[in-house]
Amino acid sequence: MTDSALDFLFATICERQAHPQPGSYTAQLLRAGEDEILKKVGEESVEVILAAKAQGNVRLVEELADLMYHVLVLMAARGLSPEDVAHELERRRK
Repeated sequence: MTDSALDFLFATICERQAHPQPGSYTAQLLRAGEDEILKKVGEESVEVILAAKAQGNVRLVEELADLMYHVLVLMAARGLSPEDVAHELERRRK
C-alpha cells in the first residue's frame, strides 16, 4: 500500500468518524466501540497468520489489507494517526 493510499484510507476513516454515514461499516465499527474494534483486529491477525501459512500471497495481501484497515480504525478511535507510528519507527531507527 502506498503512502497516499494509506493516507486516503485513514482520511476516509476519520471522515466517517466525524460525519457518520448510514450503512457505513466504518461508522458502525466506531460506534460499536473499542472492544469490537479490538475483536476485529484480533480476528484479522489470525487470518493473516493462516493466509501466510497455507493460502498463498494473494490471500495474504487481502488479509493484510483487512488488518491494516482495522488497525487504522483503532488508531482513529484512540485519536492516534499513522504519523504517530511513523514517529515511533523513526525514533527506533536512531
